[in-house]
Amino acid sequence: MTMDRRTLLGGAIGLGVAGAAGVANAQDWPAPVPADKAPDKPAWPPQETFRLWPGRPPGAPATLPADRSTMEGPANGRQLWVRGVATPTVSVYRPKNPDGRALLCIPGGGYQFLSVQNEGIDVADTFNPHGITIFVLTYRLPGEGWSNRANVPLQDAQRAMRLIRSRAARWNLDPKKLGIVGFSAGGHLAASLTVGFDDKIYTPVDDADKLSAKPAYSGLIYPVIDLSLAPNGNSTKSLLGSEPTPQLYARYDASKRMGDYAPPMFIVQALDDPIVNPKNAINMMEAARAHKVPVEAHFFEHGGHGFGPKQLAKDMPAAHWPLLFRLWTAKHS
Repeated sequence: MTMDRRTLLGGAIGLGVAGAAGVANAQDWPAPVPADKAPDKPAWPPQETFRLWPGRPPGAPATLPADRSTMEGPANGRQLWVRGVATPTVSVYRPKNPDGRALLCIPGGGYQFLSVQNEGIDVADTFNPHGITIFVLTYRLPGEGWSNRANVPLQDAQRAMRLIRSRAARWNLDPKKLGIVGFSAGGHLAASLTVGFDDKIYTPVDDADKLSAKPAYSGLIYPVIDLSLAPNGNSTKSLLGSEPTPQLYARYDASKRMGDYAPPMFIVQALDDPIVNPKNAINMMEAARAHKVPVEAHFFEHGGHGFGPKQLAKDMPAAHWPLLFRLWTAKHS
């Protein structure tokens, strides 16, 4: 059964806080936050979690956001969401037998929250058994007081790719097999990284920033692509503000920035999506084909929105996108 993200994105109900105290000052989180009494709430973050920036992140406000990890959404489909990201991090999920492939996983949430369970933890549970290391990105949310709000998520995504590459030996990774997978607004961030991996949007802080942030391949799952399209849930206003300029649209309409330099892409979209206009995925596919960038796209009649790897019944064709994506990454690794 598909989770109704119209309810999730339109008016979520928070059920409690299990935030990590002192996150803003932690170098590496030493242990997972214990799960509360809700049986479906996983421990978060996992024990192996590292921060992206050695000090305060770029454009930090005087008062950092307060971390909130809550179970939200309708009663039959509550998930672990994160808001108030004071310290952006990467959480590592290792497979027992790594095959060199890795994915930076970018959860969605309309740039208002991060769906770290459905579009993070569940991704690791699905792909780890097949040798793929998963890095879940907890990126800053642009409306929480950061300067240059539109650049904040992409700063974190670029930095995460560079740090992972710089430490590839630690996780038995092949840096040339490091791809990305993004969902909904996280799909927009993944698309922004796909075309803007070399954008100069922060001052380098160490040797890791000499490395490329270019993904080996990009998975875009029910993605927002062009913020000038409607509907796109809350993503456009959340990222660009209430009165975006034509220049901001031009920079963050990902399909319009496509070039032959982009990595291969894998796109998944349900045509009955009530939150994200399917034209987003169509635009990206057509742009890739126009620039002769390898692209594989799957458009499903039914699936709705928010169908992470564990959300749909197995008799629905859209439920099998993880298998298709896994086989595709093997071809492009």
